[in-house]
Amino acid sequence: MSGKPQYDEPAVIAAALEVFWRHGYAATSISELTAATGLSRSSLYQRFQDKDGLFLEALAAYTARVLQRMEGIQVETPRARLEALLREFVPRDGKGGRPGGCLLARSCAEIPELSDAGRAATLAGLKAQKAIVEGILRDAATKGELSRDADVDALAWYYLGIVQAILNLPQAGASRAALQHMVDIAMSAWPQPR
Repeated sequence: MSGKPQYDEPAVIAAALEVFWRHGYAATSISELTAATGLSRSSLYQRFQDKDGLFLEALAAYTARVLQRMEGIQVETPRARLEALLREFVPRDGKGGRPGGCLLARSCAEIPELSDAGRAATLAGLKAQKAIVEGILRDAATKGELSRDADVDALAWYYLGIVQAILNLPQAGASRAALQHMVDIAMSAWPQPR
């Protein structure tokens, strides 16, 4: 025996990610995780120590995927990049197989239920998302596309809030057209250079 796991670890983490994403950390049981991943309790505990250990790995995988998606948007200008980033998260048809919303936002809402490591990972993920948006805004200011006296920190929170709204409002009934119009309105708030 090599001591290596006898299962597809990325598939296990992906299955656990979906359970945490659908139900949240607090409402997810070990039984749901073993059913979704196909692992026995002993294998889950041996590899991940506990629910929190598996959650941390699932959250890390989710965060890496979202950040890669955000960073992968490359267009001509910073303003166009930000708009493309917002539109990237508008659901295509409203019938995706993935859970609705954002696992980072869900986890942020559950901060009191998370371990210290879970809180730190959640906040670091949101901070990294904000840093991407802030980088686009700073690039826009440097290139003269954004007013130099614009409050970049507040704008970064604002546009990150729009991303979160786009991810979460379809569950409340917001249509694709309404979300696209919301992006139009958000971009109209862009402080133009003088």
